[in-house]
Amino acid sequence: MLSLKLPQLLRVHQVPRVFWEDGILSGYRRPSSSARDCVLSSFQMTNETANIWTHFLPTWYFVWRLLALAGAPGFGAEPSPRPLLVFLLPACLYPFASCCAHTFSSMSPRARHICYFLDYGALSLYSLGCAFPYAAYSMPASWLHSRLHRLFVPAAALNSFLCTGLSCY
Repeated sequence: MLSLKLPQLLRVHQVPRVFWEDGILSGYRRPSSSARDCVLSSFQMTNETANIWTHFLPTWYFVWRLLALAGAPGFGAEPSPRPLLVFLLPACLYPFASCCAHTFSSMSPRARHICYFLDYGALSLYSLGCAFPYAAYSMPASWLHSRLHRLFVPAAALNSFLCTGLSCY
């Protein structure tokens, strides 16, 4: 039978300060964990377990909804579901990127920064994805075909890129 040894968990003062989280005193993974140890640690109670699973499970729900929409009869012929598709793509990407960031952030301080840069980028991309269905389905009728309506998605794109850049700076 296959026997896997789960990685040892550490207390807050046993890891470098860059890995410390406010209010969390134990459950830290080794700051030089291998990818295998990072994946295995998602099956034990660490300081990241809830973050990993609360992002991993919704990823598959949104993938299921995306596939159901894309597989619907007449999907390619009708333009009306396309803004929803544009929303669902980053809705699948964001929780998956966040799950990966929380899973693999303990590999090194550099990996932690890269992981969270990608996490923040995916979150900003998700906010941009929200702008498309809003502009297509929910914008007040009095704003349709106005200057605000034409500039809404480009402004959301600018906001998305600025927010990512500033949060990662």
